[in-house]
Amino acid sequence: MAKKQTAKIIMVSNRGAYNLQATESGIRPVPAISGLVSAVEPLLKEKGGVWIAWGGREAPRKNATGLRLPVPQDDPLYSFQEVPLTAEEIELYYNGFSNGALWPLCHYFLEKCSYKAAEWETYVKVNNKFAEAALLETTEGDVVWVNDYHLALVPSIIRNRQPKAKQFFFWHIPFPHHDLLSTLPWASHILRGLLGTDVLGFHLRSYADNFLNAVASLLDAEVDFEHNTVYWQQRCIYVGAWPMGIDYHNFRRRAMDPATVSRAMALRSQFNVERLALSVERLDYTKGIVEKLLAWERFLDKSPKWRGRTSLIQIAVPSRTAVPAYRLLKEEVEAVVQRINHRFGQGSYRPVHFFWQGIPRQELVSYYLAADVMLVTPLRDGLNLVAKEYVASRRDGSGVLVLSRFAGAAQELKGAVLVNPYDLDGMAALFTRALNMDREEQEKRMRLMQERVRRYDIRWWLGCFYQAMMAAEREISHVSESTGS
Repeated sequence: MAKKQTAKIIMVSNRGAYNLQATESGIRPVPAISGLVSAVEPLLKEKGGVWIAWGGREAPRKNATGLRLPVPQDDPLYSFQEVPLTAEEIELYYNGFSNGALWPLCHYFLEKCSYKAAEWETYVKVNNKFAEAALLETTEGDVVWVNDYHLALVPSIIRNRQPKAKQFFFWHIPFPHHDLLSTLPWASHILRGLLGTDVLGFHLRSYADNFLNAVASLLDAEVDFEHNTVYWQQRCIYVGAWPMGIDYHNFRRRAMDPATVSRAMALRSQFNVERLALSVERLDYTKGIVEKLLAWERFLDKSPKWRGRTSLIQIAVPSRTAVPAYRLLKEEVEAVVQRINHRFGQGSYRPVHFFWQGIPRQELVSYYLAADVMLVTPLRDGLNLVAKEYVASRRDGSGVLVLSRFAGAAQELKGAVLVNPYDLDGMAALFTRALNMDREEQEKRMRLMQERVRRYDIRWWLGCFYQAMMAAEREISHVSESTGS
């Protein structure tokens, strides 16, 4: 009898653990830094499998074959399979439909949405590419884990071709109310695509409820709201809410590293102020960078005693630089920074230090250690892992997290100082409160948040999927028996 092959994980996402970079000696995989990578790559390394993703480069020709590479290169533990995308596909599927329609729609920026048939058609075509790549890898018992709004159609495509395939899907951004979703001409297609999975996960219960209400309202699907399940085409889909965790102990170890501590002290010396505030996010209109800077300006205007005593380090990671609106946003941010520094700077003192660049994770922990106050103030955010990373890195229990009430993490991190990023005067007042907070209150709040982040870490998050899949398999068996299939 042939030995049964060990089941593997087929991870599918728009971007993966590596970007493919052309060098003189050929294509080289460059490790990518993202919350998804840090969350799921350890699982792939442990269990083995394949990560299917776009490699971040333009395909040399229309029907190019994607590269397949064993990774990590020094000690291969799984495979990276590229889904090649042409320049036109990148423009229409990625810059167009994914980030010109779905991204603003899900973040409640309806005025920024652009619904174009050509972009939708390319989105469908690219989703078929990803699904085909996954199908080529999938054998009996494997688990296909698809991620995020770029690939909402993939589950149903796989389901139609391999009805018994085990599928997870995690939607990493907010899911909008069905009234808003219904403005999208292809909303029903998106919902049907997602219903191809067995288990569908969101960060928050409110996002999951929005999805359940959407399929009930727009598809007339049978929904059991008490048990968070959808009955669709003689199948049962479980819809859960599991806010993604971080590798808490990894951040603690990094924060204890003498080299990291030394670098943090050097940063304190470099910026040379009594209190350092820090903000780290992608340069994106949903992150509220302009609003935060305007509030910082009002804070300095109303609190002259803090001029020369505090500075804000604003790290804006480049994002979607090919999109004109993002280039204009960068120019707007730079103009506000320049004005603030002109108004309140004196000698070598600058109230805002602006960096348009990515920061390696170890270096980032040094910034977390150096910062007295962390400002995480998005206009809307699915969760926000940076807030959790800051909390995990505060080795001595000090520090203040100022967090937007519209970030998903606000529902978990009860020790944060919550702000409304649309209320600039209110934000300015809370900046003052954060900077003035005494050590005893800081530690009390930080202990509360650290316990939450430690308990509900990345291992807890991954465990939720295993439990949900087992529950889904039991329910699937029950549905199959009751329908006589």
